[in-house]
Amino acid sequence: MTDLRQKLRQQLRLYLVTDTQLCRDDGLVETVRRAVAGGVTMVQLRAKDAATRDRVQMAIALKDALSGTGVPLVVNDDLDAAIAADVDGAHIGQGDMAPAKARALLGPDKFLGLSCETQQTVQAADPGLVDYLGLGPVFGTATKTDHKAPIGFDGLARLAQLTALPTVAIGGLKAIHQAQVLASGVDGQAVVSAICGQPDPKAAAQRFTGKEQ
Repeated sequence: MTDLRQKLRQQLRLYLVTDTQLCRDDGLVETVRRAVAGGVTMVQLRAKDAATRDRVQMAIALKDALSGTGVPLVVNDDLDAAIAADVDGAHIGQGDMAPAKARALLGPDKFLGLSCETQQTVQAADPGLVDYLGLGPVFGTATKTDHKAPIGFDGLARLAQLTALPTVAIGGLKAIHQAQVLASGVDGQAVVSAICGQPDPKAAAQRFTGKEQ
């Protein structure tokens, strides 16, 4: 295992996926800043309804806010925005751009994450192209209405065993699930509504890290 992959396993521990609607009260940048102060270790900009130019602006603002924190920023499903904003990488789904094309566009030095819902997609993920896998959904979630059938913790454990790549669980997860998530063999959990839209994003993140004041 390379040092980069080992570091990535640590960075996936508490992975925040943004939702611009849920973040509207505090604002995207302030929500992320406070969540990182509470222990978020990686951030994915997901803004499904935004145009690429708007995603670029959001990504640049988030990159500035994260400067000096050591917390990586990736953009969901928009390679053009990820490249234009020069963030740490991108995350794609099975129905998005092919990993080989995404890697060719990103180059060798950026993160590339891939969502996987089935045994077949996990096994097909090429470690030469992809840096980490998002596994799930563990539970159903209102923040992504087109997701596949929930796989539960048993399904999560089965998928995690099929790959040597770093992995992060996603789908309806909350702080109370932390122990079960890690016991499944993944490196961390991705959350949306459990932090975005919460009255205090910092305290919400601290509930995952056990550092709540």
